[in-house]
Amino acid sequence: MANLSRRAEFFTGSENDPRFSGPATGDERGMLVGFLEAQRATLELKCSGLEEELSRRSVEPSTLSLLGLIRHLADVERRWFRKVLAGQDAAPLFSSSAAPDGDFDGAVSDPAVIAEAWEAWRSEVAFASRFVAEAPDLDAEGHDAWRGTVSLRWVLIHMVEEYARHNGHADLLRERIDGAVGV
Repeated sequence: MANLSRRAEFFTGSENDPRFSGPATGDERGMLVGFLEAQRATLELKCSGLEEELSRRSVEPSTLSLLGLIRHLADVERRWFRKVLAGQDAAPLFSSSAAPDGDFDGAVSDPAVIAEAWEAWRSEVAFASRFVAEAPDLDAEGHDAWRGTVSLRWVLIHMVEEYARHNGHADLLRERIDGAVGV
């Protein structure tokens, strides 16, 4: 019998993938941050080595693309950390009431659009990371029109879930683009 293996191993081909080096024991903040950082790194990895392919749509009529996910997650980071928790007047960067799907609809194969998306996403991740590091505890609260009062703990858990869901989309999008599969 042939030596069988799983179809999708680690995306990097290495079981020493740095995305999964966060703590498995210790305090709650460290574990939540570790899981969120791993999810963010997974999105970045799934998009690595691509440029104009980032805007390739999944399948008609969907507007889902890797670039759309980057833009969407920049807006999600901005909303929860800047607007809700930090209380800043921070409108979405890529969507609006006039263009509610602007994050995906505007994800076009233009080097300036791609650079803007990465810059925005990295900026929002950096802000969120600073905010979490400086927060006195996980019970820090903010107000959201959708959920009401939310804690930093809830936002971190929600962000892990948000990224995990969209990284599943990214898996399928990347496989469609160049056949690359893996965790």
